[in-house]
Amino acid sequence: MRIDIITVLPELLKSPFEASILKRAIEADLVEVHFHNLRDYTTDNYKSIDDTQFGGGAGMVMMVEPIDKCISALKEQREYDEVIYMTPDGETLKQGIANQLSMHENIIILCGHYKGVDQRVRDQFITREISIGDYVLSGGELGAAVLCDAIIRLIPGVLGNETSALTDSFQDNLLAPPIYTKPREYKGWKVPELLFSGNFPKIEKWREEQAYERTKKLRPDLLDE
Repeated sequence: MRIDIITVLPELLKSPFEASILKRAIEADLVEVHFHNLRDYTTDNYKSIDDTQFGGGAGMVMMVEPIDKCISALKEQREYDEVIYMTPDGETLKQGIANQLSMHENIIILCGHYKGVDQRVRDQFITREISIGDYVLSGGELGAAVLCDAIIRLIPGVLGNETSALTDSFQDNLLAPPIYTKPREYKGWKVPELLFSGNFPKIEKWREEQAYERTKKLRPDLLDE
């Protein structure tokens, strides 16, 4: 998989990809992540990427021309499955979306800034708009990092255990069940005896029941879906 991220702050984005699972995935050639500074695609001496709104109003708007030049230059080199715009008014990122995107070959992610991008960018280039929640950040970089993490960890070979991602919360619209590790007892707090029984069908049934009960208590809205 290749992910191209268009941003005005590449230095803000790079650090999450220089550690942990994301770094290992890149070093293992399981994914390529490239950062493109939008200011490199400007034509004036000030490297302007934004301007005032037509019709008046507070806040600056990212201009269509440098975005067009950047996306067009990338598309000349390869085909892309999605051109994603990170925006608070996009569809909320959920596990199902991450699952879908993890199966793609090439993705462009555009990070918004200021009041957002010229609407013509959204009309002409963007195939999907994604939000990481109903709140506003200073830019789309942190949202892009979250999206990349959610996608990359699903690529085969990235996690040490291939089945680990399949048992995460939200994979089946349920929260994950309780999990335990050593010691077996701590300060009188005991691990359920069933987990030591070796009866794996019974353990799996218990986990399913626990997942359902946790979801019913904490996120009943998931059951409606």
